[in-house]
Amino acid sequence: MVWQRRLLTFALLSLLAAGCGPARRPTAASVKIAMGYVPNVQFAPMYVALEKGYFADENLTVELDYGWETDILSLLGAGQLRFAIASGEEIVLARARGVPVVYVFDWYNRFPVSVVSLADKGITRPEQLIGKTVGIPAMFGSSYVGWRALLHETGISEEQVTLVTIGYTQATALTSGQVDAALCFYMNEPVQLTREGYRLNQILVADYVDLPAAGIITNDETVADDPELVSRVVRAFSRGLRYTLDNPDDAFEIAKRAVPEIAGNADTQRAVLDASIELWRTDDVGLSDAETWRSAASFMLEAGLIDNQVDVDSLYTNRFVPAVK
Repeated sequence: MVWQRRLLTFALLSLLAAGCGPARRPTAASVKIAMGYVPNVQFAPMYVALEKGYFADENLTVELDYGWETDILSLLGAGQLRFAIASGEEIVLARARGVPVVYVFDWYNRFPVSVVSLADKGITRPEQLIGKTVGIPAMFGSSYVGWRALLHETGISEEQVTLVTIGYTQATALTSGQVDAALCFYMNEPVQLTREGYRLNQILVADYVDLPAAGIITNDETVADDPELVSRVVRAFSRGLRYTLDNPDDAFEIAKRAVPEIAGNADTQRAVLDASIELWRTDDVGLSDAETWRSAASFMLEAGLIDNQVDVDSLYTNRFVPAVK
């Protein structure tokens, strides 16, 4: 009948109109992200995502939890945290201990640890470290894993180099002659020393071995129970990172507003940001490479850093990385 056809047409038009309406706003949520470090210009993409409203667009209220928390991954695994910034090798160590954490966004495209020396030492290749004294902040963490990876890849035994713990005094230890070389982060002490007029040599661990670096971490429970929340956090941060890569001047101004102390040493801090951007820039923002994780897990097992094999597929996922539009 005519009235039935008209009713059906009206129903279809109503459905189409509903489908063309504004997208449903995500449920409001509060999220704490453990940063694992003090406020710093190197967190510029996070500050950008906050100031530009990228987290707000996802209906997220974000708290950045700073500090030198050594148990971040254990807290994540226990469900006391849901998100953190951590380095990839920490994920391998944690999963080997049965801690259910997973890497969901690759922030640093290259592992940032380097072996730094004053230029007059003439140390430009790993084999030139043999017989030398090398300083390291501590016998754990990214610097230590990076050091072990460099030795492993170049065939240098631990006994051939004197490794000493110097805390976070690399710059002073180098310039005072306490050590011949020191484990640093590429965008930290080397940048500061160069700005002070020192001529340096650097051996980048990433030039010899590919290790997963810092990224966004969550836990298996959050991935299983609230995957949309993971997507929202990753999506907002990804927008902040891409904006920083494309607009470093504005990103630096935003970082200065977030961390006012930056302004007191602006030239050096801008150089730190520029060096960091070198490690972030890639055509595949956010995506993990399977071979990088396989080689890291293999090396860490061979070097005795972990006691058992880990399922490489459990270490990371690319499912939450937003596609470029």
